[in-house]
Amino acid sequence: MIEVSRLTRRFPGSERPALENVSFRINEGECVVVSGANGSGKSVLMSLIAGLDRPSSGQVFLGDGIGSSPRVGLVFQDADSQILGDTPLEDAAYGPGNLGLSRNEARRTAREALERVGLRDKELHPARALSGGEKRRLAVAGILAMDARIIVFDEPYANLDWPGVLQVNDIVRDLKKRGKTLLILTHELEKVLALSDRLMVLFRGSLVFDGTPAQALSEAPLEGWGIRNPLGSYKTVEDLHWTSPEGAAP
Repeated sequence: MIEVSRLTRRFPGSERPALENVSFRINEGECVVVSGANGSGKSVLMSLIAGLDRPSSGQVFLGDGIGSSPRVGLVFQDADSQILGDTPLEDAAYGPGNLGLSRNEARRTAREALERVGLRDKELHPARALSGGEKRRLAVAGILAMDARIIVFDEPYANLDWPGVLQVNDIVRDLKKRGKTLLILTHELEKVLALSDRLMVLFRGSLVFDGTPAQALSEAPLEGWGIRNPLGSYKTVEDLHWTSPEGAAP
């Protein structure tokens, strides 16, 4: 479904590429977590896959090369920036209407999508008054209404409380059942790794790991790449301190 070949992106004035010589393949229906510290290149990769930016070199191939390229839907970190309609119904109908559907057809498609993400009962609710988790569900509804086969989540757990995290993961489970191809960009592995088929890690613009979640937890030096190991346990209050090892630079 996605093939990335020797992808490099350089920005003018930067000392090093944001992405350098990155290659991988993702099969249809896979759920892949792409992790890395801030500045590792996750969002740059998302923009290139979605066609929002062009690489300095290398290529991105979508689909099987026979039919038309599949649509890519993005769920941005800032869910508010993705809301275009005053109500969930208007918002979810915006994309289908933009694709040429009549007003009635766009609304019918939007209602079906809202039903699938559990927002049908709030279709006339003020969209910006939804909770953080509900806003991400609304973003997914808009993507489903346009029949996107590839869905990319950019830091989907940012600024969410625990119920919001659970809502996002319910959506991920449902999309997996429906055979969607999912890319989830996050450094919060403990919230999603169990739902994924693969983990890829970017570090300073390079792809340094591509394997199963089990391999990552047993073999990969995650904290050396700026990612907290999700198997760290808390048993006492003292364990809750997040501090650098003694002598390490702050």
